Formats: sequence, structure tokens, C-alpha cells
Amino acid sequence: METKKAQLKGFHHVAVICSDYAKSKAFYTEILGFAVIDENYREERDSYKCDIALADGSQLELFSFPGAPARPSRPEAQGLRHLAFKVDQIEQVISHLAHHGVACEPIRIDPYTHRRFTFFQDPDGLPLELYEQ
Repeated sequence: METKKAQLKGFHHVAVICSDYAKSKAFYTEILGFAVIDENYREERDSYKCDIALADGSQLELFSFPGAPARPSRPEAQGLRHLAFKVDQIEQVISHLAHHGVACEPIRIDPYTHRRFTFFQDPDGLPLELYEQ
């Protein structure tokens, strides 16, 4: 018997709980260039929720939750390993990030795709990747 495949069409968003909401919002919007779609303060939770997007429709949800516990986030910890962003000119983006005080690891070459990539971190230490197209 043939089974039907799920009709998944792609990712809608990735959600991030921030330790410092204002700092993370500035990082993702002012440095990485995401645009704010919607932002709401949820009084009953004493929490902000901000929907932000890149030009291709990729979205992040930023949350603030008072007292949220820290989570191990090194690339080899179980769970989400990293979030990768597509770029055309990796050196340009690295230079832009460096101008804003964001350090990137040395550029590596993917041994299978032969594409160049590097890692950096958001204000909470979440691993982010630049992947050259």
C-alpha cells in the first residue's frame, strides 16, 4: 500500500526566546536586516512577541519570557544545531558583521557541496551560519 507524503511546503518561521529582548531585536533587525512584521506585548505573560522577516519571506519569532532558563547551544548539543542564512558574497556579510562587532569563525569549505560557510552567534550565543550560494 502506498502512503501519502505530508504536504509540507517549507518553513514558516523559527522561534527564538531571547534573554535580552531589546538587544536581540536590534541584532536581528538593525544588523542582520530583518523587517518587523508585527510586535505585541502580552501583558498576561509579561512577554513580547515580535515577528520579523527577510525579503524572501523567511521569518523569525522573537520572544521574551521573564526567568526563561538558559539552554546549551553549542553546535553539537542535542536539538537545533544552527540556523543557516543564504548569502551571495560571504566576505561582504562577514565585513558587515565585523563592523557591528560580531565575530565570525574562519571561512570553511563544505567537502560535499564545495560551498563556503562560516559560523557566528546571536546575542544569546545561538549558533548562526552564513552559507554562500
